[in-house]
Amino acid sequence: MAIEQRTLYIVSVPIGNLEDMTIRASRILGAVDVIACEDTRNTSKLLSLLGIRAPKLISTHDHNEARRIPEILRRLEAGASVALVSDAGTPTISDPGYTVIKAVLEAGLDVVPIPGVCAAIAALSVSGLPTDRFQFVGFLPHKAGALRRTYEGVARASETLIFYVGPHHLVRALNIGAEVLGADRRAVISREITKKFEENRRGTLGELVREPGTVRGEIVLVIEGHRGGPEVALEQVPNLVESLLSKGLPTAKAAKELSKRTGIERSEAYKMIIAARDSKTAASEESELDSDGG
Repeated sequence: MAIEQRTLYIVSVPIGNLEDMTIRASRILGAVDVIACEDTRNTSKLLSLLGIRAPKLISTHDHNEARRIPEILRRLEAGASVALVSDAGTPTISDPGYTVIKAVLEAGLDVVPIPGVCAAIAALSVSGLPTDRFQFVGFLPHKAGALRRTYEGVARASETLIFYVGPHHLVRALNIGAEVLGADRRAVISREITKKFEENRRGTLGELVREPGTVRGEIVLVIEGHRGGPEVALEQVPNLVESLLSKGLPTAKAAKELSKRTGIERSEAYKMIIAARDSKTAASEESELDSDGG
């Protein structure tokens, strides 16, 4: 099939093993007029290794993507064919490219996918966790607070969860994941997919906290979705609140437990604990006043 003019090709490239480069992707990169790439040095090296004569390369990354759009549109509208690639894997999947594709489509020009490797899908396929429904969340935040909020936002999701994690942040991601999602959640650490030191370490989050394996390289963390419904029916919430307060738990801890066992949002659970505690305090003070007056 010939290269189409005035067309943007979204081309997936290997994430490690060069043999994962498809025949079609190689043909497209060798035939287009321009390649918009995340890093011209990396793409030049890839093309050289594949024996592809490099066309015109335009650096298109997170920091200049918006500025590159006019040039890419101008070339397409003049009849050129353009390929968009990232340094590894599929463009726009936690990589640049979204704003370019949006602008090209809005200009009425064609966008064609040239599919291939994606680390998230590769990790999911060998995870042993359900694959019929999944949620790709992307890179986990580095800071503990933001990380905790991210987990809390998907804690009740029933679909399998997929995250990208930097090697220096894996231990924290596992610890907070076990705390928020539960240490018994099944998970898989997929490291260096398709590369020489590829490893898939399976277990519960609690087990992986203790034995995360080699903590370096590119990492995909796949976590089982929430199993079953809430432990406590909504009509039983008042009794549970009373029980939590009677244990003398701090407000934040009581709210966390209430949220976990009922499915109520953490912020709403916190308000319920506060209201119940205030009501209990007021009732106690009123009882003391009645006693003093008697």
